[in-house]
Amino acid sequence: MQSKTNHYNYNLDVLKFMKTNNPTQQAVVTTADKVFEKIQHAIVEGEIPSGSKISEPGLAKHYQISRSTLREALNRLEKCHLIERKANVGSRVVQCSIEGLLELYITREALEGMACRQAANNMSDEEISNMQAMLKIHAQTQELKDGTGYYQEEGNLDFHYKVILGSHNKQLIELICGQLYHLVRMYRCQFGMYSPRASRAFDEHSSIIQAIADRDGELAEMLMRRHIAASRKNIENKIAKEITQKEQTNIQLIKS
Repeated sequence: MQSKTNHYNYNLDVLKFMKTNNPTQQAVVTTADKVFEKIQHAIVEGEIPSGSKISEPGLAKHYQISRSTLREALNRLEKCHLIERKANVGSRVVQCSIEGLLELYITREALEGMACRQAANNMSDEEISNMQAMLKIHAQTQELKDGTGYYQEEGNLDFHYKVILGSHNKQLIELICGQLYHLVRMYRCQFGMYSPRASRAFDEHSSIIQAIADRDGELAEMLMRRHIAASRKNIENKIAKEITQKEQTNIQLIKS
């Protein structure tokens, strides 16, 4: 998996129109808030591998915090579905699996499709223009030009996030951006954003925002559902390939 860097250079005008309340983030006030954000980012980006065991003493030492502060951060990570905690076993990063992917993306397809339909009805002309401008910025990235990757920063620079926000439906925003966003992003960052599907995914985004601009909710929903289904299939294939490679490696180790 490729490392993520800051892929965009934005001028102040671009940043100004993209600013909005971000339900994926809360104001960082306490030490637990800061540690939560750092660990969350590390898990989503794959710096802490999926399925790995969480060492509370190790993390407490690494971040130079108390165990009680760390547990507060871990409680929040559990609510984001990024870690699993079991009595007498401890904490573990959620495993990226085909079964988990299917459950999550079937849910995502339905909810984001609904959000897209509502966005076509509820987005202002200014919001639509801002999203079209954002896609023009995305198109300038070298990886997308090369067709090798389509990395989007979290929150206000994420196409899907902006569509969900554009639904103006508080329940959908809370469900998708509040509860599921970072788990979905974990699959997207680690398996979906760097693939030969990058150029096609961008074209699909362009078609979706055009349907929203045309105020065609039915078409917008259909295009979003197809887009997410194609993304799911792409990630499913990559996970299956990784599993096969690990199994083959284990066989070779046993033979040797």
